Amino acid sequence: MLLLVVNRAQAHGGVAFEDDLCVININFMQAHFTVFQPQTSQTEEFCEDIPEVTSSVFVMEYLHDLLTEMSIDFRIVKDVNEVGRYASWEDIEAIEDLDAATVYYQPAAIEEGGFYRASYTFEEKGTYIGVVTAEHPSEDRNYNAVFYFRVGGRDLGTLPIFVALALLLQLGYWLSNGGWVRMQERLLG
Repeated sequence: MLLLVVNRAQAHGGVAFEDDLCVININFMQAHFTVFQPQTSQTEEFCEDIPEVTSSVFVMEYLHDLLTEMSIDFRIVKDVNEVGRYASWEDIEAIEDLDAATVYYQPAAIEEGGFYRASYTFEEKGTYIGVVTAEHPSEDRNYNAVFYFRVGGRDLGTLPIFVALALLLQLGYWLSNGGWVRMQERLLG
């Protein structure tokens, strides 16, 4: 089951851990993808969960030579359709007003030195989708990578509700089986 999830994530360009590196797949090409928050975390690297709502630096180190010849743009989109971890290019195309959902856009450029760098200061916590588009240097073809990430700490979702419900059920079971009475008898001796 885990292999299916990993294969699905890699098929559309999600950020994945490989040998302790964050790797993004742009079609058949790969890049080491890292986010830094120098004001709060100095040199600590992040992939999918960015802990603070602050200035963030996105760095992509090309692991495929063709990427150095390609014009690349980068976009950060609010996860308005709440597609989450399995965001794909089709999900980006399904956003009715991509410009309104876009919080950051860096126009296409060819970066020298095998690196691509973008900086953005997040203003609110939430879930976002990063979109990298690489334009083939000699053919009329684009390659996309789409990846989900969270800013401002982990979202526990409904986990606290399930934990509270489990505790209430356990307390109800304990009370219905005489737990309270037995505890009073032990205390009173």
